Amino acid sequence: AVKIGTKDIERYLGAPYFQKQRAQRGLGVVNGLAWTAMGGTTLAIEGAVIHHKNRGLKLTGQLGDVMQESAQIAYSYVSAQLEALGGATGFFDEAFVHLHVPEGATPKDGPSTGVTMATALLSLARNKQVRRDIGMTGELTLTGRVLPVGGIREKVIAARRAGLKELILPADNARDYAEMPD
Repeated sequence: AVKIGTKDIERYLGAPYFQKQRAQRGLGVVNGLAWTAMGGTTLAIEGAVIHHKNRGLKLTGQLGDVMQESAQIAYSYVSAQLEALGGATGFFDEAFVHLHVPEGATPKDGPSTGVTMATALLSLARNKQVRRDIGMTGELTLTGRVLPVGGIREKVIAARRAGLKELILPADNARDYAEMPD
């Protein structure tokens, strides 16, 4: 009889394909929650100010059309509401901002990162980091409404795997969360 333990798994099956997800942090960095065909995942949205010579927004990370639109909406909303949101007045008048979603070889699309992208932009404009243990999802409209999104169960599971302690979900998704088992 052959006895195989957990320490033997990598020797027989090879190194794991997926690494443990970790929450990201930093100025302009926010943890989003996404749904994929493989289930839920966390998705770091990274924002950086490139220079203050002229205003603008650059997007990278192989974003699909809908996700690019979400970024543009987030940029427009935060720019228009900057004073009410506690950001530095005129920040976006001169700042050239770059939003990136890592793992550029992986195509990404969908509207559910709108709230996360807006938060990353606001982090830059306020010059204040977002807490590391928080994750969020939600479609943002141009007028600031947050619309419900799909895949809440998978996103919550991914957040737990990544060690996120607090989630921000659309209010209209409350039923999805309430129906989840403990």
